[in-house]
Amino acid sequence: MLALRGVRVQYGSRAVLHGVDVTVSAGELLAVLGANGSGKSTLLRAAAGLTPAAGGTVTVDGRRRGPLDIALVFQQIHLVRRRSALENVCAGALGRLPLHRSLVFPRVVREEAMACLDRVGLADRAHDRAGSLSGGQQQRVAVARALCQRAPVLLADEPVSALDPAAAEQVLALLAELAHDEQLAVLAVLHQPDLARRHADRIVGLRDGRVVLDGDPSQPVESLYVSALEPAP
Repeated sequence: MLALRGVRVQYGSRAVLHGVDVTVSAGELLAVLGANGSGKSTLLRAAAGLTPAAGGTVTVDGRRRGPLDIALVFQQIHLVRRRSALENVCAGALGRLPLHRSLVFPRVVREEAMACLDRVGLADRAHDRAGSLSGGQQQRVAVARALCQRAPVLLADEPVSALDPAAAEQVLALLAELAHDEQLAVLAVLHQPDLARRHADRIVGLRDGRVVLDGDPSQPVESLYVSALEPAP
């Protein structure tokens, strides 16, 4: 569903990604691991079109990535804290609404947003202000907002790094469940190998802007996980 082929990214004269190839299938949760500076977040931003690539291609379902093909969930959750959870989820539909309707969400969108909140287990908090929710609940609202976008690809940039262990487990389990049940292609940048092993269908390790690991997390490859997380010498 999502394919990065030969993607290169440079910041000035410094190369950050060196011709990276990464694919994510529909129905798959791919975890990307690596040390700080390995290129994990740059890979995600290049996939989303937020960082321009110096070379290579990004395709969704075999065609060039379009503006509505990819939904994003960030480490910084970016909810409007004074608005309700439901209104925040409705915002996921803004890209497909006429401009003159963008400030008043029609009933059909509100119903869809409620269904998305129910999908992440927060229908009972729909009318609570986002700022009153716990960190894990806020991140689940952000996932529901991404679902309301109807994108076939979901990219999550360190979505659990600010959460306590129990909330982190819940969010990763939710992302895996959505990938499998909704046939989404989910790519999550993580710092936690244990979480990746428990929830991901596949793990890619980056080191110095290159793929050094691409495999099944159930295999006994601890030494490769360690090498993926160590910075380059």
